[in-house]
Order: sequence, then structure tokens, then C-alpha cells
Amino acid sequence: MTGEAAQRTTRIGLALLSLTSIPLGLWAVIAPRSYYDDFPGFGRQWISPDGPFNEHLMRDFGGLNLAIGVFTVCAAIWLLRPMVIGAALAWIVWPLPHLTYHLLNLHHYDTTDQIGIIGGLVVGPVVAVVLLVVSRSLPARAEQ
Repeated sequence: MTGEAAQRTTRIGLALLSLTSIPLGLWAVIAPRSYYDDFPGFGRQWISPDGPFNEHLMRDFGGLNLAIGVFTVCAAIWLLRPMVIGAALAWIVWPLPHLTYHLLNLHHYDTTDQIGIIGGLVVGPVVAVVLLVVSRSLPARAEQ
């Protein structure tokens, strides 16, 4: 892959990841009860069937999403290999325990929700693996 194509692909992947984490993070931080009751929206509830409301947990989850989103945006702006690799690894490490939990606890949900939950949780790590492969064509450090 050429340098220019790698940069474009990387920016698109990082933007996709940021656009999934930042809105969720803001929602959970600003309105944790609404996030708990209404996520993912469209008349579906994916969090409330799984246990009682915990404002602390919702706000922490929101803060985590905001933090990973901000780091991912920084990686997209500076587009340096170490930052992209760091963002990609973060997008592999943080969703995998979450995905594992949901794979083992799908009994609360109908088939449509099960597909949505697992499908949504797989996107981040898959995009991150693509970013790891593509990042080989990115500069290792900023040009002086």
C-alpha cells in the first residue's frame, strides 16, 4: 500500500473508531441514567436488562470511551506509527473482555439484539487489526 493510501485508510479507520466512542462517552457521562435505560436507542435496551443502574459505572464507562476517542483523534491528526499502533492496541485490548462477557451472557436478549451487540463489539477490534497492518506504511516519527 502506498504511503498516501495508507494515510487515507488509517484516517478513515481512526475516524470510524472515534465516531463510535465519543458520542457514547458523552451520552454516558452527561446522562448516565438515560444511557443505562435507553442504549442503543431505537426502542432497544441493551444495558438495563443486565443488572441494576450504577451511576458510577456508567460515568466511568463514558469517561473511558471519551479517553479512547480523544487518543484516537490525536492518532488521526498526527498520524505517526507509534500513536496509531497505540490506538489500535487500545481498541483491541479494551473491547475484548467486554465482548467475551457479552458472548457468555446473551440470554437476556432476543436474536436481533444478540447480533447487534456482538456485531457492534467486533467492529472496533477488526478495524484495529486493519490499522495495525496498514500502519507499517506510516512514518515512525514527525519530520523535522
